[in-house]
Amino acid sequence: MNITSQMVKDLRDKTAAGMMDCKKALTETNGDMEKAVDLLRQKGLAVAAKRAGRATSEGVIETYIHAGGKLGVMIELGCETDFVAKTDAFREFARDVAMHIAATNPVSISRDEVPESVLTREKDIYIQQAIDSGKPANIAEKMVVGKIEKFLAEVCLLEQQYVKNPDLSIQDLLNEVVGKMGENISIKRFARFQVGVE
Repeated sequence: MNITSQMVKDLRDKTAAGMMDCKKALTETNGDMEKAVDLLRQKGLAVAAKRAGRATSEGVIETYIHAGGKLGVMIELGCETDFVAKTDAFREFARDVAMHIAATNPVSISRDEVPESVLTREKDIYIQQAIDSGKPANIAEKMVVGKIEKFLAEVCLLEQQYVKNPDLSIQDLLNEVVGKMGENISIKRFARFQVGVE
């Protein structure tokens, strides 16, 4: 199959991967755009897995202030080298994540950071809802497990669907950036401020 420059450009626009990576992915998939996208995402995952243990002692603090100045987010994004920290793509990713946090108000970055008090409160609410609807205790327990899973996926930043592209989670987006940058990147912490909200 003849891979045209327009095909490479289209794939690059969809994935933001490098030109040579796009051409290689299209060649390997005989020009199938969807398979090429999947292949590039898998490569990003592989790079992310390889880099996961590396220290991220460089990085940036980025902010996002929503129109009107009543809502703002500050985020610390870590990477391995100062060189990557200074790139436009890295800073843009930090801004995108900060904007996402402003929109979705996550409780934590990952599941293991969700406070036990928040989980306990949610479980109690779900158990009471199940009992009030007439479910026996053993069925109520099973329902609660499913609801807690859904709750965690909604409140943990890395599991949330990215507001600009709901087909991707923030973790997917992070994996893609790691694949492109070739370095481990981590979302270290964030703070969300809203006027009138403690």
